[in-house]
Amino acid sequence: MSLAESPVHSSSSDGFADLLERELESGSSESSPDEEDKAAAADDGSDVEIESRIKRQKVETVEILEEANASTSGGLLEENSDLSAMEDLCAHPGSFGDMCFLCGQRLVEQSGVTFGYIHKGLRLHNDEIDRLRNTDIKKSLNNKKLYLVLDLDHTLLNSTQQNHMTAEEEYLMSPPDSLPDALKDSLFRLDFMRMMTKLRPFIRTFLKEASEIFEMYVYTMGDRAYALEMAKLLDPKKEYFGDRVISRDDGTQKHQKGLDIVLGQESAVLILDDTENAWIKHKDNLILMERYHFFRSSCAQFGYTCESLSELKSDESEPDGALANVLDLLKRIHKIFFYDLGGNLIDRDVRQVLRTVRKEVLKGCKVVFSRIIPSKFQADSHHLWKMAEQLGAICCTEVDSSVTHVVALDAGTEKSRWAVKQKKYLVHPRWLEAANYMWRKQPEEKFPVTEAKM
Repeated sequence: MSLAESPVHSSSSDGFADLLERELESGSSESSPDEEDKAAAADDGSDVEIESRIKRQKVETVEILEEANASTSGGLLEENSDLSAMEDLCAHPGSFGDMCFLCGQRLVEQSGVTFGYIHKGLRLHNDEIDRLRNTDIKKSLNNKKLYLVLDLDHTLLNSTQQNHMTAEEEYLMSPPDSLPDALKDSLFRLDFMRMMTKLRPFIRTFLKEASEIFEMYVYTMGDRAYALEMAKLLDPKKEYFGDRVISRDDGTQKHQKGLDIVLGQESAVLILDDTENAWIKHKDNLILMERYHFFRSSCAQFGYTCESLSELKSDESEPDGALANVLDLLKRIHKIFFYDLGGNLIDRDVRQVLRTVRKEVLKGCKVVFSRIIPSKFQADSHHLWKMAEQLGAICCTEVDSSVTHVVALDAGTEKSRWAVKQKKYLVHPRWLEAANYMWRKQPEEKFPVTEAKM
């Protein structure tokens, strides 16, 4: 797809029975084309049309209802049972609008979670969500797949408003033929949104190879229109995400992302995101990504005053960049999960694999911090101390012969001078941060510490 204006992404209008089969792995039969055409008309929220649509599905759901209630109904549902008997026995696993999608009964009180990104008005009861997750995890594990939730901004791409572009970035507005080859398939001018979007290098290969071992979701704090448009740039044929595109409009908590609206077991979900605080409840599932800043406005958003990649007419490396690195990590985790662990597959937890892999990064390192942690601050509560320990390093407050690294901002401190004299590694805090992002120990010589100027 070349640099061009992209049409607005439209929502799915598939029939609901077909939708459940595709997205929720139910036993419903597929809708006919005629049913799909009628279903499309119901997307405007009309109660009459929704009710008509649900009634058409009652015949299809008799067998599902029999199975779901087998343990309690005692076989009360006969093949010729009337609709009122269905309503009396129905456990109401979910609703479409304010009607149960199984029996069609109007529900006064509703519980559970709304899955509007799958279909407008779809709400599932917690028990039904658990059932669907349990069903889907068996299918995914059988196919040797885990789940991967992907953030958009600063993780897979970088966007800017056109009126925020600097004079040095104006060349990006040129006709596609006059742009460098590297930009022709990764830079998109979205005039109808007054926006420019740049895909991160290596993204096409990343999505293709990750999709072979993961069921993938997009989850962004952007609004739904933006989420769908970005998903279309990344996945124009809908072969990677399908309709699994989640925006802030779908979330259940303000300013937070959660796995409660992802139909995947938490024990099998990995998350890629540049913002740790967006996943307060799911940090054990998170792989933190180094932010991708292509445009100047993106740098300014986070307080950076340096020139942006676009102003420098540069970009991240494809083979050595963040996405190539994290793809290798994902493959390692997948291999360990499916091939290196013992016990039952269903009992394995990818979060434990993630912790184990992380602890290998700085295994064998013993770290002392010099004037990094304030004297009144509890050392083991500092974020760099905790980061080092999560990466497998041992942290201490005093130097001795077993110390391998001194982390400092100033080469003139007592501990820094000791490190040089004892031929220990003296490194900048960025050495730890780089190891945290890259998931492997970095060359110490790339992170020197200089003496502070008086």
